[in-house]
Amino acid sequence: MSEFRGEVSIVLGGAAGQGIQTVEGILTYALKRSGYHVYANKEYMSRVRGGINTTEIRVSSRRVRAFVKRIDILVPFKQGVLSWVAHRISENTVVLGERENVEESFLDSINLVEVPLTKLALETGSQLYLNTTAAGLIVGLFHGDFGAVEEYIRKRFGSKGENVVGKNIEAAKKGYELGVKLCEEGTIRVEVERDEKVREEILLSGTEAVGIGALAGGMNFLSFYPMSPSTGVSTFAAQHAEEFGIVVEQVEDEISAINMALGAWFAGARAMVSTSGGGFALMSEALSLAGMAENPIVIHLAQRPGPATGLPTRTMQGDLNLVLYAGHGDFPRIILAPGSMEEAFYLSAEAFNLADKYQVPVIILTDEYFVDTYYNLPKPELKKVRFERHIVEAKPGYRRYELTEDGISPRAVPGYGEEVVIANGNEHDEWGDITEDAKLTRKMQKKRAVKKLETIRKNAPLPKLFGNEDAKYLVVSWGSTLHVVEEALEKLGRDDVALLHFSWVYPLNPGTKRFFEDKTVIVVENNITGQFADLLRKELGVEVHHRVLKYDGRPFSVEEVFDALKGVVE
Repeated sequence: MSEFRGEVSIVLGGAAGQGIQTVEGILTYALKRSGYHVYANKEYMSRVRGGINTTEIRVSSRRVRAFVKRIDILVPFKQGVLSWVAHRISENTVVLGERENVEESFLDSINLVEVPLTKLALETGSQLYLNTTAAGLIVGLFHGDFGAVEEYIRKRFGSKGENVVGKNIEAAKKGYELGVKLCEEGTIRVEVERDEKVREEILLSGTEAVGIGALAGGMNFLSFYPMSPSTGVSTFAAQHAEEFGIVVEQVEDEISAINMALGAWFAGARAMVSTSGGGFALMSEALSLAGMAENPIVIHLAQRPGPATGLPTRTMQGDLNLVLYAGHGDFPRIILAPGSMEEAFYLSAEAFNLADKYQVPVIILTDEYFVDTYYNLPKPELKKVRFERHIVEAKPGYRRYELTEDGISPRAVPGYGEEVVIANGNEHDEWGDITEDAKLTRKMQKKRAVKKLETIRKNAPLPKLFGNEDAKYLVVSWGSTLHVVEEALEKLGRDDVALLHFSWVYPLNPGTKRFFEDKTVIVVENNITGQFADLLRKELGVEVHHRVLKYDGRPFSVEEVFDALKGVVE
């Protein structure tokens, strides 16, 4: 008998086009509705058909929010899956599937539980129902709520007619009954405690968290050119455009996208563009226009490995330097990098207030791992979201680029007030007219690049500390590495190791430096050079003693971070 207690890590593997995402959708929805904590993340090759894609689903009695290397139950839908994940298979892994989907070289070394998925699908009417049968099988192992399976199938396939819905429910039921039977016969035993509060929680992906947060922040215009892994935010906005009364435009290229958004802000809208590293590179000149014209803009950048096309469907935290230094000339910007769905929601909403207030580009940095991850969480509290407008009336004597002590000039929009409102990409005087006066140029440069930056810096929030302030070791995470480091430290179980998480990445509040005093500093990040570690040294003079880096296009696993940290502290 194979027995799993407290938590199960399930991996589904197959070719693109085999319906792996359908199984993932059924499982996460039904098991969450059954009272289990769930976490899911996918990895997929850059192809429409074929190849090997996998999905990891963790089902637990406690909150789980990070990727693990361990596989408890593996469900292969084609040959080649076991070879692809061989480094993750252990003697405790149960391979649940058909013999024909297992390579010969593995047959003598794995715990194979054969299940006739194809036979059951054909009994239902077609091999097309194989994935739904498999989903039912796994829900059955947990004795999950089959009503939730039916509910999901009706939502997912309702537009295809009652016959398709009925057949999928029938297929899922056959799988469910087989899963229950495997437990009753003692082949597999799953004992995971339910949490009734989970039933009422929501399932949210990184893509959805950014999209919903932007809507909560008052976004009413989004322009984009498709580029994975960022496109999901744009399609999410498009799907809800009519409901929320927003404009979503797919344009001919990224240059058009950012210039449309700049124009929308100038006219009084709250606009965002969504892109990836290559698309952002094309936006560099317009970013400088935003800097000179002091025009707000919110940019969501979902990172993937570069340079160039790189690995377009995989993950990396390699674009921090790109967004830090993009654009010619000196001008401030704000960089945010959420590490949780909650942070993605609240920071995406706040990004619009920040852009409006400081009149600078605000960049939300996510990555493929983050946008494609989802898990259950309590509903965000909308009352915590502030909606701020920083627009003034252009009364007689209004000066768009008035020289101020904090570097922030009053911003009006055309049509609100008597005065003409000017935005200028050339150097300008306080009214916005072009100037080449040397003294005035120095004042304007200082206003933008020094005074405004210092205002933002002193108002920047401090990072979040988890653990003992007096800990000897300080582990630093930023963006999507939060949960994997958090769980690794929980597993490490040492009081002398604390975690400092940055979701506000730039500019850094000078008060942040106190967290690093008398500490051995370890930075964990998904890139080859340690870009955030370099930023800490540049901004705060912090010496980073150890860099834990990963740069193969895959996310960190809890086990990898645990081993790396253990190697440092022990």
